[in-house]
Amino acid sequence: MAEAELELGEDKSLLLVDDDEAFLKRLARAMEKRGFEVEIAGSVAAGRAIAAARPPAYAVCDLRLEDGNGLDVVEVLREKRPDCRVVVLTGYGAIATAVAAVKIGATDYLSKPADATDITNALLARGDNLPPPPENPMSADRVRWEHIQRVYELCDRNVSETARRLNMHRRTLQRILAKRSPR
Repeated sequence: MAEAELELGEDKSLLLVDDDEAFLKRLARAMEKRGFEVEIAGSVAAGRAIAAARPPAYAVCDLRLEDGNGLDVVEVLREKRPDCRVVVLTGYGAIATAVAAVKIGATDYLSKPADATDITNALLARGDNLPPPPENPMSADRVRWEHIQRVYELCDRNVSETARRLNMHRRTLQRILAKRSPR
């Protein structure tokens, strides 16, 4: 943790943009413990307003928010403060969205659930130095389960529609949903 504080620099301002309130509060507390001066936003509109009024040195934006796309916040940050280091978080780890995030100006792209250490490493990585790989990455079963849960929620918890979109049998999906999440 002392290393991160040395690399943090004078401006420790950090903007966190995510519509998951519990995750946002946990991450804000963890980042404050690491020396950041945190400001939070629960929507694209709030994130854009803060980015325009008080552009931070660092930012962490969720890709998909209830009122739009987190990349809209990244664009404002790049316009107002080109040196801002931005990490984009998402529950959808797709290559196309990672490329779009980096093209717009994101420093790094992490799949949820990323912990505060992974995020701090990504924010503070300089130049060609890549942050170290996560200590405890999600298992393949966990990634699959997270994806199924996300699609299930997007389909308003409709099992038949979720099964159709995932191209799986409805009963198979029901069995998966009835089990606990894998580690």
